[in-house]
Formats: sequence, C-alpha cells, structure tokens
Amino acid sequence: MRLVWLISIACMVGALYCAACNRIGGPPDIAKEYVRPKDVVDFEALYNENCSACHGRNGQNGPAYDLANPAYQAIVDDASLKKWITSGMPGTEMPAFGESAGGFLTEKQVDALVAGIRSHWSKTSPGAVTAPPYLASSRGDEKSGEQVYKTACLSCHQKANAQISDTSYLALVSDQALRTITIAGRPDLGHPDWQHDRPDQPLTNEEITNVVAYLASLRSGTPGQPYPNHP
Repeated sequence: MRLVWLISIACMVGALYCAACNRIGGPPDIAKEYVRPKDVVDFEALYNENCSACHGRNGQNGPAYDLANPAYQAIVDDASLKKWITSGMPGTEMPAFGESAGGFLTEKQVDALVAGIRSHWSKTSPGAVTAPPYLASSRGDEKSGEQVYKTACLSCHQKANAQISDTSYLALVSDQALRTITIAGRPDLGHPDWQHDRPDQPLTNEEITNVVAYLASLRSGTPGQPYPNHP
C-alpha cells in the first residue's frame, strides 16, 4: 500500500512538471531573462542609471551641466565626452565611470553613452560655426579677464544667488566647466551663451580665455575657511 502511495505521488509531481514545461512560451530561458550589468548597452538604461540624477532626466534641468544644450553639443567633441565619462572631470563633482579609471562601466558602455548623447541631443545651433573652441589653447590674462568680467558678467553675477566669483562655488567647478558655461550658456537656468553675454557684441575666444583665468585666480586653497572662532 505504501508503495502504491509513493508511486501516485511521483506521478503527480511528474505531471505537474510536464505541465509547467509545456505552458505557453515553454520553460524559462535564463540566458535571455538575465543580462549581466556589464552587458547592458541600451542608452536609456545606462543614462538613467548613471547620469540622469545630475544631468537631468532629459539632459537638462539637473544640478550639473545640461547635455541637451544645442550650443554645448555644437562645440564639444566625442573624444572630450568620452574622456569626461571615463575619467571624470578634475576639480568638479563629475566622477570617473570607466573601468580603466576605477569605475564600473566598460569601454563599450561608455561608447554607447557618447553615441546616445549625440543621437538624442545633437542639434544645429545658430552661430555654432563661429563659436569659440571648446578647449582653450592658452592660459589667459587675469587682469584683462577681470575687465571682461566687469563689463560682460558682473551685472548678473553680482546678485546674491548668482555670485560665480564665490570661492565656495569656484572650488567645485573646473576651468573647463567655466569655459563651457561662458561659451554655451545654461539655457535651463537662463544663462546666455557667448553671443549674448555682452549686449553689444559676442565675446571673443581670447576674452573667454581671459575671464576664465581671472575666475580661476580667485580660487582659495582652503575653500570654506577661515572658520568662525569657537570659545
């Protein structure tokens, strides 16, 4: 009797197993259902996971630079985008994402991000042909830059919520980031580009290089100090 009972149980289990395997779609294909993180090359997945928190869900309105800015897309090259994503941007809060620099994204994934940024947000920007180059070719003159700052920038940046010369802000932004914002602006924040920084005429490449040199000279080696005295 016990043997008959065990055989019945075995048959029931076998029937259930076969029914599960023969359901619509067949048995689960583990290889298709699970994708290793290093194999993900979908732009939307990579961007939302690694970039959107700082650069905004749609490439704008985030705390970091707006990648969807047409003027920015017009001046930045693929090599620079790949460099910043892979190795981070020194002097800023942009971290390194590439495996070669201690991050966790493969070169293929970084390339997918660069290609996606281009295909989603690269648009023709008026005046892009005459825009100053993305990278500076010289350090610039601080004194000349101070004059440019006073005539082209101070009217907006003297406001309490826009003091770009504040040492705490300058400690968190690199020279390249300052140059990028001066050239391409930040439309999401109402910041004009190089063509409209000054009402009478666009800023020249030399003037932009000089104003960045001036702002860089204001950085403090000990940002946030001196601290208030405590009893």
